[in-house]
Amino acid sequence: MRFLSSLAVAGLSLGSALAASWGFEDATLTVSSKGAGVGSSGVKEKLTPNSPLTSYAVTLPAADTLKIVLTATEGKSGKRPHQAFLTLHDTATGLEESFPFSLKDSGKGKVEVTQKDLPYQLLTSKTPLKASLVLASFGSSTPYASHAFDLALELDTTAPPATPPASERYTSKPEIHHIFKAEPGSPLKIISFFFTLCVLATVPVLFGAWALLGANVDHLSKAFGAAPVSHGLFMGSVMAMEGVFFMYYTSWNLFQMLPVAAVVGTVAYVSGSRALTEVQDRRIAGER
Repeated sequence: MRFLSSLAVAGLSLGSALAASWGFEDATLTVSSKGAGVGSSGVKEKLTPNSPLTSYAVTLPAADTLKIVLTATEGKSGKRPHQAFLTLHDTATGLEESFPFSLKDSGKGKVEVTQKDLPYQLLTSKTPLKASLVLASFGSSTPYASHAFDLALELDTTAPPATPPASERYTSKPEIHHIFKAEPGSPLKIISFFFTLCVLATVPVLFGAWALLGANVDHLSKAFGAAPVSHGLFMGSVMAMEGVFFMYYTSWNLFQMLPVAAVVGTVAYVSGSRALTEVQDRRIAGER
């Protein structure tokens, strides 16, 4: 009885081990042109997990596409693995490149490869590339990784692959000399002089407009007598602001002008509000 029980346990363990292995089924390899069926190479083969295609090397012309369609399985049921790749390996240099399968949850998927997808080192290989299929996932299931076929590349003789640039090495580089843009200069003096005259020409127009509107200069003494500090600071701040702009135009930069303009502007705001309060009081009293 103990012998039969041990035999049953061993059989169940063997069955579980066989069931917990990744593989594939219904795998088809084709080489086809874009928008056509089987391409100029006439390749259409069935792939099996335990019998690689070793009778000949599959040829991939420059304008064709290698396509593999399969159903990934875990045990006997179709399932999507965490990793599924077609790996091309150059036995002469040891270099390889992997191409992931596009898979559904049922395990059905495909991968397509053209010569444009291959790096220069594989395109210039003198021997056929070893193509392997890799299927694996999390858990205790045994992954699948095995040689499936050999791939020979038929390059386009009229357009050889372009040689990639040399790899950048981490070495000392030439010294970088920063060339800053020259500071903006002032406009021509004749232009500045012309616009200055234009501004000065408006001053008589301004005084003439005040006279037409009935400006009363007789109240200057009253205004300065009632609020001399406010009116004096306000008029002085207006003239000081013009001086600030003049200095900014001739020699100051923005960082020199802004603090001074902030101080003068604050004085103009405070003194101007007090001066306008005094003017309002005279208007309320009927004086103009």
